[in-house]
Amino acid sequence: MKKLLIVTMVLLTFLMVFSKETVRLATGNWAEGIAMTNLAKVVLEEEMGYEVDIIIADNGPIYLSLSQGDIDAFMDAWLPVTSKAYMDRFKEDLTDLGYNYKGAKIGLVVPAYVNINSIEELNTHKEKFDSEIIGIEAGAAIAGKTEIVIEEYNLDFEQITSSGPVMTASLADAIDNKEWIVVTGWAPHWKFARFDLKFLEDPKGVYGREEFIHTLARRNFIIDMPEVAQFLNHFFMNDKQLGELMGYISDSGKPEESAKKWKEENMDLINNWIPNK
Repeated sequence: MKKLLIVTMVLLTFLMVFSKETVRLATGNWAEGIAMTNLAKVVLEEEMGYEVDIIIADNGPIYLSLSQGDIDAFMDAWLPVTSKAYMDRFKEDLTDLGYNYKGAKIGLVVPAYVNINSIEELNTHKEKFDSEIIGIEAGAAIAGKTEIVIEEYNLDFEQITSSGPVMTASLADAIDNKEWIVVTGWAPHWKFARFDLKFLEDPKGVYGREEFIHTLARRNFIIDMPEVAQFLNHFFMNDKQLGELMGYISDSGKPEESAKKWKEENMDLINNWIPNK
């Protein structure tokens, strides 16, 4: 009995020291979010000993789940403009861990060969665009902003909601055929490295100016998972780093494998994010 008690105590001590909670990370199906979230997953698992679950959902359910404590963190909140409505609604139940990328931008994007430069010129050429703006998920913040743009500029256009992958596939197909197309776009995104594109000017400033991508967490996350919170607070990528990672994922179609490859090639940077490394 005494030996059994000792073994049990040793086992409990081992579990307390070496077992760690599962970290639940959410992301939308957007290139930069997929890239950063999968990179965070492989670092947390391979370098810090955690298990990580990734939940892919639309913005609305993500913010609601964060506010209710059902997920731990979300690495793709665009502030101060794009995600403002969600922040205004849920900020009392969220923890802002700081920004992980600066210089982000949203707007309407066209191929460089499309010879207009402003949203104000769209109506003049609506036939060439089939009076359509190719968008992503209806629940995405950029979709809501685009509906405001259509109203503010009195555009005779309809936003066709789809998904990030469908939007980029439509863009690629149009470029292959030298057709005119306008899409809801954002940077950072691998499409700007692959295609010659431009943002249309937004004189009314509906889409806002420079944005910062923040990592948000549930309430008490810093208390419950201080090591993970510190890691996410340190996590920051510049345009070149994130662009390269997104390119790996776009080429392979395998986000986690690509994130592992990028991690191994950039351990000097990764070690700066890991607490006590």
